[in-house]
Amino acid sequence: MVHCSGGAQTKVLHFVGDNCRVIKDNMFPVPPLFKTIHEQSQTDWSEMYKVFNMGHRMEVYISPEHAEEVIEISKSFGIEAQIVGHIEESGGNKELIIRSDYGVFTYR
Repeated sequence: MVHCSGGAQTKVLHFVGDNCRVIKDNMFPVPPLFKTIHEQSQTDWSEMYKVFNMGHRMEVYISPEHAEEVIEISKSFGIEAQIVGHIEESGGNKELIIRSDYGVFTYR
């Protein structure tokens, strides 16, 4: 489990192995608050994902076969949940790739 504060969307890089690539390509829509911060500050979207959680407060990294069960449990408590991505081998360099409506961003 990763609470996406103090490192935002890139925080997961502190918890995966050197041979892991995290791909987040099905994220929740960005809440209006973060769109306003972007518009008013002119902060690049790449930086926004490094600084803010962008509406993703908690991520749970589990085997795919358990994902639907965890999603259903979350929903039973009124917490919206979905699969936002996956992890694959990277060939030796740990990295995160975010594919969003605002671009594709790679972090190492």
